Amino acid sequence: MKSAFTHRTGEQVQTMVDSMADAILRDHQCESRLALVGIQQKGVLLARAIHQKLQATRSDLQLVFGELDVGLYRDDLSSNPAPVMNPTMIPESLEDAVLILVDDVIQSGRTIRAALDAILDFGRPRRIQLAVLFDRGQRQLPIQPDYVGEAVELEPEEFIILKTLEAGSGLEVCLTQK
Repeated sequence: MKSAFTHRTGEQVQTMVDSMADAILRDHQCESRLALVGIQQKGVLLARAIHQKLQATRSDLQLVFGELDVGLYRDDLSSNPAPVMNPTMIPESLEDAVLILVDDVIQSGRTIRAALDAILDFGRPRRIQLAVLFDRGQRQLPIQPDYVGEAVELEPEEFIILKTLEAGSGLEVCLTQK
């Protein structure tokens, strides 16, 4: 079965990002501080886009922005003993913060489980929520996103690739096969 999903333009992705940011703002109207942490690598791209929209919409909101690598927290290290590591940058303690964890795609839930383990090294947030651009379903763990750009059904050999546009402004999505 061939998937109907092939591509999302920069404009379509921006509409999804705006919708997710609006939902985050609506759910956190009374908050004065939010932490937004993107999972390396593509989750960071999405987190930056959401961060920009949140800043532009609500200037009184203190936003902590971070980048998280989960390579050493994964449960499949035995099958990949030399993971590629990317920088983790969490500028301040997440103790008692409302944290929005951001990734581009959720499927099994294993990356998010690893991220939850990693986040605890930076404090114990009051609340953790999950924002993803695409939800593929097919969970292996009971983890569900709070904010979703789009739910999609793909074949196991199909993958979503999030990339920055050439001009450096905006994001675009395409589908690739293994």
